Amino acid sequence: MENQFTRGGAMYKKVDIKDYEYLKNIVGIENTLFENEVGHDYHKDELGGISNPPDLVLKVDNAFQISQIMKYAYENTIPVVVRGSGTGLVGASVAMHGGIMIDMTKMNRFLDLDLNNLTLTLEPGVLLMDIYKHVEEQDLFYPPDPGEKSATIGGNISTNAGGMRAVKYGVTRDYVRELEIVLPNGELFTTGGKVVKNSSGYALKDLMIGAEGTLGIITKATLKLLPLPKYSISLLLPFPSIELAIECVPKIIKSKAIPTAIEFIQKEVLLYAEDFLGKKFPDKSAEAYILLSFDGNTLESVEADYSKVANLCIKEGALDAYIVDTEERKKDVWSARGAFLEAIKASTDLMDECDVVVPRDKVADFIKFTKELEEKYKVRIPSFGHAGDGNLHIYVCKDGMEESKWEKVLEDVFEEMYSRAREYKGLVSGEHGIGFAKKKYLFEQIGDVQIGIMQGIKSVFDPKFILNPGKVVK
Repeated sequence: MENQFTRGGAMYKKVDIKDYEYLKNIVGIENTLFENEVGHDYHKDELGGISNPPDLVLKVDNAFQISQIMKYAYENTIPVVVRGSGTGLVGASVAMHGGIMIDMTKMNRFLDLDLNNLTLTLEPGVLLMDIYKHVEEQDLFYPPDPGEKSATIGGNISTNAGGMRAVKYGVTRDYVRELEIVLPNGELFTTGGKVVKNSSGYALKDLMIGAEGTLGIITKATLKLLPLPKYSISLLLPFPSIELAIECVPKIIKSKAIPTAIEFIQKEVLLYAEDFLGKKFPDKSAEAYILLSFDGNTLESVEADYSKVANLCIKEGALDAYIVDTEERKKDVWSARGAFLEAIKASTDLMDECDVVVPRDKVADFIKFTKELEEKYKVRIPSFGHAGDGNLHIYVCKDGMEESKWEKVLEDVFEEMYSRAREYKGLVSGEHGIGFAKKKYLFEQIGDVQIGIMQGIKSVFDPKFILNPGKVVK
């Protein structure tokens, strides 16, 4: 039939005027974009290297609308992809097969702040920065701290985002208590609860976290909160080399000082951030830096921790130790750290990212290896990352390279990096996910048994493979 097409072994219906007329009545014509009305931003994610337009964008307001859309899509075998702020980096929210894109950004309401159970219930389109502000007004704390604060909580849950505070507090999965989900066939169910402990059957909630929108659509989430620490101080440590800086990290961990965050910074990335933000960093004389934060409920305990780490690192070769204890200084330093991705992106015409996670004692070796690849392939490879948990953000920059050469260099560099990560017993992604871009490297690592199990799970939840097809498993 003319209005059907095959992708990845599945037969899909192409969205036509009849589908448009039906679906616009669910969300309203003002919340419907069809074909040429779909703006370019909907074609891609933050990185922009993977691009394909959806046929139809539907801006939803509630779970009932999503349920009705999915029932129709399921009955007609139309592919569907869900999108939040579009801040992803692996093409997970790109409509690779066209079809319907569900825009979740209007579902951005706070529903319940439960001070007795220390939980927050909210819709998936709420931005991370708004969560922090909302709970901190009640002296509460949502610990996960990904660099992109304009990301939605639905996107964070879908990728199991980690961020800078993971070394002490863990990742998004550790703070999700309950999820409301719409399945690919339109059925709605709730999994988990406000309870602290749960041994009641299979952990379906945890299957949804990190599934990148391939199993179901999150329509409501309940998050665990903590009391807001009373004191927070940062410590900036300059080093003469990136190797010396990162080699200090396992020693910091073993000191039992328990920093909230341990970030490594290369000088070149710091200079990009200065140019991008138009602000000056407290120090830029060294080749590399370790940036740490410490928090707690007594000033004495925080001071004891950062003093122990400062003294240890000075002994191990740090050039100095800068205490960042005022709100203005902390804002300047951490805003620079938060801008690293955008700053590197602004320094080149195109780039791609390797988001590997390796054991902490292999971080220095892996960063040294990327410098060898720079020389070998004559390509710029800046990096930064979460030294405290081994999650590295490594960027290969095109810098005007001729297209066919760029594609070959990128493929070769990625093959070498992911191969080395496997040698170190690391994994393909620490927090940005697999999406479309990293499937090949995931499959190379996990093998046929795990791939088969994952595809089996996908087929149970989504037997027609209509929800975010082409991502993660197929």
